[in-house]
Amino acid sequence: MERHTGDEMLHMDLMGGQARVMLCETTQMTQTARDIHEATPVCTAAVGRLMTATAMLGVMMKGDRESVTVTIKGGGPMGTLVAVADHGDVRVTADQMQLDVPTREDGKLDVGGVIGHNGRMSVVKDLGLKEPYIGQCELVSGELGIDFANYFTVSEQQPSLVSLGVLVKGDQVIKAGGLLIQPLPGCSEETLEALELRSPMFAEISRELACAPKEELAEDWFRGLELRLLDRTPLRYHCPCSRERMERALLAIGRQDLQSIIDDGQGAELGCHFCRKQYKFTTSELQALLASAQV
Repeated sequence: MERHTGDEMLHMDLMGGQARVMLCETTQMTQTARDIHEATPVCTAAVGRLMTATAMLGVMMKGDRESVTVTIKGGGPMGTLVAVADHGDVRVTADQMQLDVPTREDGKLDVGGVIGHNGRMSVVKDLGLKEPYIGQCELVSGELGIDFANYFTVSEQQPSLVSLGVLVKGDQVIKAGGLLIQPLPGCSEETLEALELRSPMFAEISRELACAPKEELAEDWFRGLELRLLDRTPLRYHCPCSRERMERALLAIGRQDLQSIIDDGQGAELGCHFCRKQYKFTTSELQALLASAQV
């Protein structure tokens, strides 16, 4: 299998279509998220895992204008986490990303501790139709790998194995990535047993990616299972916010409230939660915006 560098999703199947496999590296976009939000290591690991799984959902979307939004409310100190993805572009935000908590007894970052264990995961798929698809399920652990596997099983009736990982040292993301395996209709017992026997190999996904390219890992993990590459999708952290979008947001608050801001004479400043860009509007610009809306 040809090797590519950089963040990317490999979409593969096994045994002539008996199982779907998605394997990705998300190191660069996790680093970008860490830098934008000035996240601590444990919060970096949390949003990195969330972005990785959301990227998988986004790549599964077929239309160019389709998107998926995953919201995690686990009751932990990070508050609400939100990731949005389409076919390769991902962005993320959370209420709090400067948390520093003790590591777990096994020495690993306590992702479940900062996300929380008692809450819900919500997945909203915008398919370009009148009503979006909405799936919800209870959080299982807050570590997110098990939680996304539970979401696929409960909300989409698709049994799944999900492994997510972020290897981070200080401000540096060493490796990040994820693996999704889903048996498809007609999957044989022999294939299921082979995957179950190999499942311990997938547990430390970020450390595995630090040792070998994803293509090499896939060939090693699924040797003898007729691995076939179907597609490759580049991944990146990308926020589509713009001044025009912020203008629409201002108009959305209603003419009366917008007039109140104008009357205050201080102008307005709007910030994007995903990329932290700030957009400033003077009073005269707000007046022109309101006038254009009344035409």
